[in-house]
Amino acid sequence: MNVLILGTSAREESLTLRFSNYLKSVLNNKSNINNIFQLSFEEFDIPTFGRGSIDVNNLTHFQNSLIQNWQKSDIIIFASPEYNWTTNGEVFIMLDQLGNKTFEHLFENKVFAFSGVSSGRGGRQPALDVAKVVSKLISFQNKFSIVSSKIFESHETGKNLLENYQSAGNIIFETGVNNFVDYTLAIAERWFR
Repeated sequence: MNVLILGTSAREESLTLRFSNYLKSVLNNKSNINNIFQLSFEEFDIPTFGRGSIDVNNLTHFQNSLIQNWQKSDIIIFASPEYNWTTNGEVFIMLDQLGNKTFEHLFENKVFAFSGVSSGRGGRQPALDVAKVVSKLISFQNKFSIVSSKIFESHETGKNLLENYQSAGNIIFETGVNNFVDYTLAIAERWFR
């Protein structure tokens, strides 16, 4: 299986990027993974609401990486930062731009999983908010994909993950990430069986 990790924070060296890199290291240890693609939103350049749309004939580097890696992936994992008890606007802008006939194939035959990244005791709401929108896009476009019901809340990410993307040794955190990954892979194996 091919996996795409979307680290959706546009901040450089964000906690979301730290979590995304740690998630990639956990996925690297799984036997049923062929390729892991990872995309950070630091170069995010998708037009905002009412300011144009993605031009499929003139994609930027970021847009091309996003679309190509999404197409090649069986599993799409969103790692979304928590800002003011929800996620950042870039995620919703991206989903608005991709949620149309031109890109409807991106929502066909995929497994979507969601994590929320917080510097404190949070992360649930961004994961739930993004999952709700993705689920609605799948339904609205009459596509067949699955939204995993298991989310991961990356609490106190700065304390649980070091700057080099390694675990700080919190067994509860490590176990939680592994459970999230194993559950997501099990859902994918059932879906693609």
